[in-house]
Amino acid sequence: MPGTNLTREEAQQRAKLLTVDSYEIDLDLSGAQEGGTYRSVTTVRFDSAESGAESFIDLVAPTVHEVTLNGDPLDPAEVFKDSRIALPGLLEGRNVLRVVADCAYTNTGEGLHRFVDPVDQQAYLYTQFEVPDARRVFASFEQPDLKATLQFTVKAPTGWTVISNSPTPEPKDDVWVFEPTPRLSTYVAALIVGPYHSVHSVYEKDGHSVPLGIYCRPSLAEFLDSDAIFEVTRQGFEWFEEKFDFPYPFKKYDQLFVPEFNAGAMENAGAVTIRDQYVFRSKVTDAAYEGRAETILHELAHMWFGDLVTMEWWNDLWLNESFATYTSIACQAYHPESRWPHSWTTFANSMKTWAYRQDQLPSTHPIMAEINDLDDVLVNFDGITYAKGASVLKQLVAYVGMDEFFAGVQAYFKRHAYGNTRLSDLLGALEEASGRDLRTWSRKWLETAGINVLRPEIETDENGVITSFAVRQEAPALPPGAKGEPTLRPHRIAIGLYNLDEDTGRLLRDEDGRIELDVDGELTAVPQLVGRRRPDVILLNDDDLSYAKVRLDEKSLAFVTEHLGDFESSLPRALCWASAWDMTRDAELATRDYLSLVLSGIGKESDIGVVQSLQRQVKLAVDLYADPSAREALLTRWTDATLAHLRAAEPGSDHQLAWARAFAATARTPEQLDLLESLLDGSGTIEGLVVDTELRWTFVERLAAVGRFDEPEIAGELERDRTAAGERHAATARAARPTPEAKEEAWASVVESDKLPNAVQEAVISGFVQTDQRELLAPYTDRYFEAVKDVWDSRSHEMAQQIVVGLYPSIQVSEETLAKTDAWLASAEPPPALRRLILESRAGVERALKAQAADAAAARA
Repeated sequence: MPGTNLTREEAQQRAKLLTVDSYEIDLDLSGAQEGGTYRSVTTVRFDSAESGAESFIDLVAPTVHEVTLNGDPLDPAEVFKDSRIALPGLLEGRNVLRVVADCAYTNTGEGLHRFVDPVDQQAYLYTQFEVPDARRVFASFEQPDLKATLQFTVKAPTGWTVISNSPTPEPKDDVWVFEPTPRLSTYVAALIVGPYHSVHSVYEKDGHSVPLGIYCRPSLAEFLDSDAIFEVTRQGFEWFEEKFDFPYPFKKYDQLFVPEFNAGAMENAGAVTIRDQYVFRSKVTDAAYEGRAETILHELAHMWFGDLVTMEWWNDLWLNESFATYTSIACQAYHPESRWPHSWTTFANSMKTWAYRQDQLPSTHPIMAEINDLDDVLVNFDGITYAKGASVLKQLVAYVGMDEFFAGVQAYFKRHAYGNTRLSDLLGALEEASGRDLRTWSRKWLETAGINVLRPEIETDENGVITSFAVRQEAPALPPGAKGEPTLRPHRIAIGLYNLDEDTGRLLRDEDGRIELDVDGELTAVPQLVGRRRPDVILLNDDDLSYAKVRLDEKSLAFVTEHLGDFESSLPRALCWASAWDMTRDAELATRDYLSLVLSGIGKESDIGVVQSLQRQVKLAVDLYADPSAREALLTRWTDATLAHLRAAEPGSDHQLAWARAFAATARTPEQLDLLESLLDGSGTIEGLVVDTELRWTFVERLAAVGRFDEPEIAGELERDRTAAGERHAATARAARPTPEAKEEAWASVVESDKLPNAVQEAVISGFVQTDQRELLAPYTDRYFEAVKDVWDSRSHEMAQQIVVGLYPSIQVSEETLAKTDAWLASAEPPPALRRLILESRAGVERALKAQAADAAAARA
């Protein structure tokens, strides 16, 4: 949206001048059922360091009626423009500002989002303020280091519930008056309003108690497994309060499952909003429950790291997100009652592959990124900020020790409670606790971009005894266009020695087969291994302590290729799977060979999260990285295998469900599509497979994409599932149909109109792009580049980013696509954030071309 940016320099100047004391926010939401706009009255008390100075407050609103500064009325026509209200002639010391405006409900998931549930026709509201959208609801100093107390007064329709950061009061005449919050950054303030269903409990420990609430729409209430959610929440409270040595800092803890949410969840203080797809309407695998639990714990960790202590500016966003990610997974791994003690396997399998992918894009950046303005931060919620940052925190814990790490964290919370900090504040506390000098570590790990490669160099004698062992570290060149230089880093790693047990057929780590050491520089000798018999497999970065691409030596690779599924422990399996995937993406392993490797080992893979990742990765590889002339044969081979695994899987198991979804994703022959239809209409069955609501839509969407189903069948399925989720699925199925008319209709609804809500737009985009429909979609490449700049300029950030990334012609893997992208970049003069998104998408096509060439070369070899 034009005119809504804020630079770091402006924020620093404002923070130097102003100290904000309090907000009183009065909102009239009594017309929420009808929508449109609502009255917002904000009174802000703040101090100025200088007399006569000028500043500004942020507001995005259709209309401003009154602006009163220290009792003097200001003309809104003169002081309100470009989403700011100018504040001239400030008094030294206390100032009082009152702003009366009409603000707008949104359907983009930004500001105050309004959704009407098709089941009960009731409106449901929630706020989403990160990064800069509190200003869409009330006049605010929209930067994290201007903390203040916030006191909300809300008028709502009769019978509705209003939830905020403070405990929920009893309404009087439909007006809810909340007590002031502690000092908070505006981006973690929240309001959730509507006829929500709720369940309540309490967390009690050592004489203190915290009220707990879980909320969702009544149409989802029958699916709300509140006991399981409370269980994970309580485990988080126990583990975090012990490790942080700081009691939970707010008066209650509500978790609200809300509709059409753009992210996974948001850490509003005491009132966490979570996407309501996490209320599972149908059977899901345990990986989905694990993912939900990680999200719950991630947001709970933010109550301390992010809400209690908050970054000064968005360049430390990574620390906020990385800390919450690391501690949530550590809680899952180490809490004695956790259902997911294997969470580091999931982290290696999903989070780190995200990080490695992001770190090899032309937009790669240091973990501690340079954030010059709000536009920069809006595109920086990426795999480096979350996943690489968390990986490096895990490495830091290995480097300083876990007890020392949390001792430093405890001192940090006590020292900076309710304040704002920089990275140096945390590193200083960690240095004090551990005695380690972290300046060099920080410079190499946090202030440089890129990824290292670790390879073993091994020599053995004729008896197979190791005579020399070293770890070689490489710092590959950064991607073209990336800033910075390749950097060798200090790595604290473990080396694992594995042998095949003849009795069990399992690959086991030797009893004395783990060596932990520091790797630094180009070559690090490992004398501890000299004189030992060479094992079947030598695995660098065992236990996944560091962040690096790992390569196996030739003999280990050959053995793992035959026995990858035989590792007894899930983590080394996941590390080897990740290495194979990384090699495929880097065109070091042909797609056809990756497919063979997966087919040889996936049947032995017990970790369902790994199985599902492998299924996704194989489909992506065959769709984008395979030699186009071999693609159909590889898809046939893969789909035949998915059906065989589906029929062989234990009835009713998670594996069976995962294979049903994988089969549906690529089903192509008449017989395979007949099977999908028969499972839908009940004339065919597979023992134990329940074709429930979500699985039905999976089948319907595939049948629509191949032309078997059209509007009558889609409408019929929607009639069975008259819910918001059903409407999204129907939108996907309609956009997936392989006809010019269906594509034109979908394109127009997204690109030429701005009326779709965020979640429906996302659903249409996912249906529009079908890898089986390259020729049909080819004409849209030119249309994309003709429209994308206008889309960026005219839509809100979330809506524009969905379109820019989702409709880029990623499946048109050709030099022509690269050339058209380059021509557009040269002529369109896109702003930096848009340029970054396009360059990242372009890099995917470039990588796919190299992988396709490698796959073709393997066929000729």
